[in-house]
Amino acid sequence: MVLGLSLPAFTLVHVIISLIGIAAGLVAMFGLLGSKPMPGLTAIFLLFTILTSATGFLFPFKELLPSHIIGIISLVLLAVACIALYGMKLAGIWRPVYIVTAMISLYFNVFVLVIQSFLKVPALAALAPAVPPAPPSGPVFAVVQGIVLVFFVLLTIGAWRRFRPMAFA
Repeated sequence: MVLGLSLPAFTLVHVIISLIGIAAGLVAMFGLLGSKPMPGLTAIFLLFTILTSATGFLFPFKELLPSHIIGIISLVLLAVACIALYGMKLAGIWRPVYIVTAMISLYFNVFVLVIQSFLKVPALAALAPAVPPAPPSGPVFAVVQGIVLVFFVLLTIGAWRRFRPMAFA
């Protein structure tokens, strides 16, 4: 039981929270490319991405795992992103600080989504077998993760160059 839910029910809630954060984050981040602030979606992205990382620590575990390290880094990045956006209002250096920290946090969520997809979706698992507790591996998995990484690097560079908010928060 986690927070009064069975482990499968809690896992489902965690996955739904993650998917909401990813969907809102992708839409909000594409808004950055068009220099269109999306305060509502951005708040949803930040909140649900924080919840994703926080709820990840509620799963039973015996030792610190790579997923915990990603969660810790993501929470630190999200704290900086929130300070840059809501505290510093994206003034000066805080604009690129927000873009980079928010993008890396979103990337981490998508990175984990890809790993979980290769672990849980039988067709993908057949393409990149994993030997627990190791994550998936192989050329197909590496290519997919490489594409995701390049996509986020290009998106971050584009947002850095284009996002010039008049007023955001």
